[in-house]
Amino acid sequence: MYNHILVALDLGKETDTVLNKAVALQQVSSCKLSMIHIIEPISYAYGGDIPMDLGEVQQQLEDRSTNKLEELKNSRQLTNTDCSVLVGRPESEIHHFAEENNVDLIVVGSHGRHGLQLLLGSTANGVLHGAKCDVLAVRVHQ
Repeated sequence: MYNHILVALDLGKETDTVLNKAVALQQVSSCKLSMIHIIEPISYAYGGDIPMDLGEVQQQLEDRSTNKLEELKNSRQLTNTDCSVLVGRPESEIHHFAEENNVDLIVVGSHGRHGLQLLLGSTANGVLHGAKCDVLAVRVHQ
């Protein structure tokens, strides 16, 4: 049985598949569920090459993601559940959140690409190899 499950969501088309698995586990364990979404800083993508302040755009992304997580939570009438949007590298932020919040299971989506190196996908693979708790990689289709 788990006490605290963390589900990391990309808020794409696979979100429902991954969230449904985490919610089912939460209900069996009667535990806390944390839903998170990680946004990589816009400056990572552009390397500071754009001569403008991207802070407002970044804030809009965070606000939209927060609203989407709350909609998911409310539409499923989830109790004992919190939502967080974090900014940074996905693997690092997931590990940090899990350690800081005593998470004992991390649920992530995995595309199951072919080949040993691509087995879990880069984010799921990074989460698995650095986690100090159990990790469930939910198979999702592209």
